[in-house]
Amino acid sequence: MDFRITGLSPVPFQSLFGLPDEELAALGVKRYVADKKPGFPDRIEMRDAEPGETLLLLNHECQPADSPYRARHAIFIREGAHDVYDQVNRVPEVMRVRLLSLRGYDGDGMMLDADVVEGAEIEPVIARLLGNPAIAYIHVHNAKRGCYSGRIDRA
Repeated sequence: MDFRITGLSPVPFQSLFGLPDEELAALGVKRYVADKKPGFPDRIEMRDAEPGETLLLLNHECQPADSPYRARHAIFIREGAHDVYDQVNRVPEVMRVRLLSLRGYDGDGMMLDADVVEGAEIEPVIARLLGNPAIAYIHVHNAKRGCYSGRIDRA
């Protein structure tokens, strides 16, 4: 089954790019400079930042559905990121190198199934979850820290 993985739109975050640290702190946002790779996963371009690149750590509503599974969590956004990751049947390296939690939701935002998998072996879990016609989409989270990683839909 074909699948599409997408990153986040940069539009909601662009007003934060370049703000002084004090203004970011007032908004609950913290700037980091990547000092290793992997370690700082950008959620727009779906790649680990290169050492020296700056990222913003902020709280993001990853599951806005009006359901018990509504969720917010911390994510990194690379300052200046603008090319939204959007690929069919291609898993980004940022997912491949991590332990992942995949959560399958129906159209009302109710979680119907979930699994944990090493990113290098993600495709069979995607196929199993999307093989259930009641599952409308999958959210991927980094299993260790729980951060939202990306969305998977049928292509």
